[in-house]
Amino acid sequence: MTHQSLWQFMAEQHEKLLNQIIQHLGLTFLSLLLAIIVGLPLGILIARKRKLSGSVLGIAGILQTIPSIALLGFMIPVFGIGPKPAIAALLTYALLPIIRNTYTGITGVDPAVIESAKAMGMNRRQLLFKVKLPLAMPVIIAGIRTAAVINVGVATLASFVAAGGLGEFIFGGISLNNTNMILAGAIPAALLAIVLDQVIAMIQKSGYLVFRKLKYIAPIVLVVMAAGYLLTSVSPHKIKAGFTPEFMGRQDGNIGLRSVYGLNVNPLVVNDAIMYKAAYEKELDLISGYSTDGRIKAFDLYVLDDDKKIFPPYFAAPIIKTKTLKKFPELEETLNLLAGKFNDSIMTDLNYRSDHLNQTPEKIAKDFLIRNNLYKNPRKGNSGTVRIGSKIFGEQYILAEMYTMLIEGYTDYKAETKTGLGGTKICFDALMNDAIDVYPEYTGTGLLVLLQPTPQILKNVTQSADKTYQYVNSAFEKQYGIQWLKPLGFNNAYALMMRRKQAEDLKIKSISDLKRYVDGK
Repeated sequence: MTHQSLWQFMAEQHEKLLNQIIQHLGLTFLSLLLAIIVGLPLGILIARKRKLSGSVLGIAGILQTIPSIALLGFMIPVFGIGPKPAIAALLTYALLPIIRNTYTGITGVDPAVIESAKAMGMNRRQLLFKVKLPLAMPVIIAGIRTAAVINVGVATLASFVAAGGLGEFIFGGISLNNTNMILAGAIPAALLAIVLDQVIAMIQKSGYLVFRKLKYIAPIVLVVMAAGYLLTSVSPHKIKAGFTPEFMGRQDGNIGLRSVYGLNVNPLVVNDAIMYKAAYEKELDLISGYSTDGRIKAFDLYVLDDDKKIFPPYFAAPIIKTKTLKKFPELEETLNLLAGKFNDSIMTDLNYRSDHLNQTPEKIAKDFLIRNNLYKNPRKGNSGTVRIGSKIFGEQYILAEMYTMLIEGYTDYKAETKTGLGGTKICFDALMNDAIDVYPEYTGTGLLVLLQPTPQILKNVTQSADKTYQYVNSAFEKQYGIQWLKPLGFNNAYALMMRRKQAEDLKIKSISDLKRYVDGK
């Protein structure tokens, strides 16, 4: 297979890339204009009533320090998913530099100039618009420049709430171990920030008169960018779908749905942390998910039958380097204590406790080990440290805690967890670079994302779960010096799901039924 260059990838994906750039610009411009509308008057107000300046700037500063992912999370209960929470978050981040620079610029005007203007008989309004703002404008525009660059960067996170933008490529690439995809999102985002910064710098040098003329142009820009964003975001399909970044680029995901089923639902890209609830609240009709996810039960979702079998077996097992097993001789036997202790129903119940009942992974892991007579109190842990990694969803946190308790209870090793490492690429790279020693992986992911076999091999090895496991174990040992330990017993395969009532009303039981409904047959 010939390695695809970045430029080949960008040429192949040029339509999608252009849509993402338009969406990214739309989010940036809309939020920046709203921030100017809100921030400029606030800056003028606190410059006039300086007792308020500490409180207003303090609140804006606190909002600026909230991590962007957390801020988006706070916006979801209020605005749902889509552009609204993204624009609200970007507006919040842009406020501080605009308010602060407006305040600094106006209060920095020479008092002698103000006194001269008053002596000429200017009233408060004339003083503001003809003296203070023109003299403060270079400082104010510097704040707008800062806000613009911040917004271009933060807007990459908009894909987490199904708002589009260049983050779709970036996070999809991270999940899929695809450097070209990451760069296809990151490079245009960086170039947009540079271009926008230079355009605003030119306005800054042109002076106040040019800026005043922009008040007529700004509404036109707003309408054009809003129209462009809507045209690239609105789905014409009967079903509003949302898929994770990783699912979008996988053969056992959206690519397979298109090629095998001929199903194209123009899905939004959305983070799996919010897509289940979005389906439940009718913001999405169809989502990609995981067959053992506890939120299926919590939100009464219906898993569509994969009647053409594009989802291979996804049996979970810990993977670890052969040299690490030699370094820690008791480790293999200890990790294999969980082999065969699960089935799909058991894992779904554990995930339900985490996702819906909000029990901690530590409690869930300990209760499970106690029920299975596997729990032991920790030993001294003075014979070395085993570092356990996990991906960024509940099931992985639970398994990581189980392995921690087993290692510390059955050996003299100390266990250290490095959880929430993101998608497959980050976890696997961490394992390869010895940043972690072991993490739970899935045979289907190892097969399709990391090994990427030929179609013929893929067809042969996916005929049964055992064949898939034997193939990935052998290939990983040969290519990477990594072993797959014994499978845990549950199959967490990809799945398409809808609200149960909606699926029943539309008489959709399988993906083929969905295809017929979308096509209007």
